Amino acid sequence: MVFVLDKRRQPLMPCSEKRARLLLRRGRARVHRLHPFCIRLTDRVGGTIQPLALKIDPGSKATGLALVHQSKDALVTLALIELRHRGNVIRENLQTRKGFRRGRRSRNLRHRQPRFDNRRKGDGWLAPSLRHRLETTMTWVRRLRALAPVAHIVEELVRFDLQQMENPTISGVEYQHGTLCGYELREYLLEKFDRTCVYCDAHGVPLQIDHVVPKARGGSNRVSNLVIACGTCNQDKADQVIDAFLSRDAAKRARIAHQLKTPLRDAAAVNAMRWALLESLTATGLPVETGSGGRTKFNRTRLGLPKSHALDALCTGNLDAVERVEHGTIPTLVVTAMGHGSHRRTRSDASGFPVGYCLRTKNVRGFRTGDLVVADVPSGKKYGRYAGRVAIRATGSFNVQTKDGVVQGIHHRHCRLTQRADGYRYQHERTPLLSDLKFGVSAA
Repeated sequence: MVFVLDKRRQPLMPCSEKRARLLLRRGRARVHRLHPFCIRLTDRVGGTIQPLALKIDPGSKATGLALVHQSKDALVTLALIELRHRGNVIRENLQTRKGFRRGRRSRNLRHRQPRFDNRRKGDGWLAPSLRHRLETTMTWVRRLRALAPVAHIVEELVRFDLQQMENPTISGVEYQHGTLCGYELREYLLEKFDRTCVYCDAHGVPLQIDHVVPKARGGSNRVSNLVIACGTCNQDKADQVIDAFLSRDAAKRARIAHQLKTPLRDAAAVNAMRWALLESLTATGLPVETGSGGRTKFNRTRLGLPKSHALDALCTGNLDAVERVEHGTIPTLVVTAMGHGSHRRTRSDASGFPVGYCLRTKNVRGFRTGDLVVADVPSGKKYGRYAGRVAIRATGSFNVQTKDGVVQGIHHRHCRLTQRADGYRYQHERTPLLSDLKFGVSAA
């Protein structure tokens, strides 16, 4: 679907690609933004709108966003977005800076008094990498609200269960034997072992929970004693201990032992920021509904959808059944956070010594690194049309990053700006799915 704004840049209902092409061809609209694609009407103010819901599946490396419209008995998908964060890059940069500072202070330089007593963290403090994930998600929530009439937000909140709403008298161990029984644990193990059989490295096959120390030999149901394995390996292992089953593969035994002790860094990051994200979404003033990760996994498995961040966001909340199926694909807009450059005047090598110098200004001939441009070269060895991100040079001869690679030495007079750099890179991916998904919605 194509986002639509009226003459005063107020959001209207998204339209189809065909209708957008007709409006542009007849001169009734103009292109407002390329990514995500949005048109602005030139002859209309206001109009009939219907409330849309924005579904969010927060993650450590990527966050899924799904814009849906709830009709009388169906949930129609309008847009799927996968937002990829750069929290790992921020953490690595901070570690590098920490090492350089520690090296400078440990050398034979002038003594510097410690400053640890005057460093205090305020209420609600988050690490820079977590703060980036939170602010990036909220940035796209605000952008989508400016492009579409969003009236409702649904967020996946890990520790939340709807069983008590269905059965107010539920208590004790009954919580663990409901509809979502086992889904939280299975999802944890799937993420921990990268959805791969630990014994034969099979990927994309049905996986089962296996006990490292079999229960027949005194093994427990603790998560530290559980792995995932394919059906064949699970049957071949039977009641053997892992040392006997993998007696001829010491490297694999060591790898599994290491994986059992490895914590879920990404899961910890999501748990650390989930309440801060919920508070930020609530501060928008829109109604916010929460759902558990087990509910999302349950809906996705029951509907037979592939695993992806955007589809996880689509399955957040309460869904009953697939109402209509059409074979095809759904395009997903992949948005990758790239940052806004650096304040450093030089690059540095592995030892921290300067290598090369950067420009003092970020603009050259009206262009900035990261701008989306279309370059039409009329003649020469680089004859042709190139579209992509531009990397500026002081000489005026730019590099253009296209989908086929980098084209160097494009003169600035051949470049035409299509969208200013906003700190993100955009690309479209097509998920093998249904072209027009409509899901039944529960009464809740």
